[in-house]
Amino acid sequence: MQEESSGYEGVIDVGVLVPCCFENPLKQESVDFLQETLLEKRRVLLPVSAVIGAYHIATNYLGVSRVSAKTVFAELLRTGSKALYQEIGSDLASNALDYAATLRVDPWDGYVVALATKFGASMVFSLDQELGEHLKEQKEAGLPVVVNPFRAKKVREYHRFLDKNA
Repeated sequence: MQEESSGYEGVIDVGVLVPCCFENPLKQESVDFLQETLLEKRRVLLPVSAVIGAYHIATNYLGVSRVSAKTVFAELLRTGSKALYQEIGSDLASNALDYAATLRVDPWDGYVVALATKFGASMVFSLDQELGEHLKEQKEAGLPVVVNPFRAKKVREYHRFLDKNA
């Protein structure tokens, strides 16, 4: 299913965005990673649809204020960075559903895998360990690997924070 090779190293999953919009132990690392991405210091794609998904998770599951989440994510979108990937055509959506079905993952996970594959990116930057396990099990050539872009200690602190406060 790979169509293009454009030198992108990865695609950002929703969970990497969520911590940037509220006070938590992972916020600064999320902001730093996104800043490097938006300034194109890293060759990483950030799907615009992931911003909408991050808003949904932050406000509906984590209790983040809708206004504060909207403010953070609207500023991110206003950067106009070339890293912001805006297209979800029918071919990409179909490939996403194919991956979702064959990998037995959620359609969103199928989408980030399809997008990474489309651009020849070797990584999906994500906190989703389950997705990483599904991709490892397949051992299919050309599938990306899941990489957590944050320090393990900070991720553990973040999960403890969420368990305590959510």
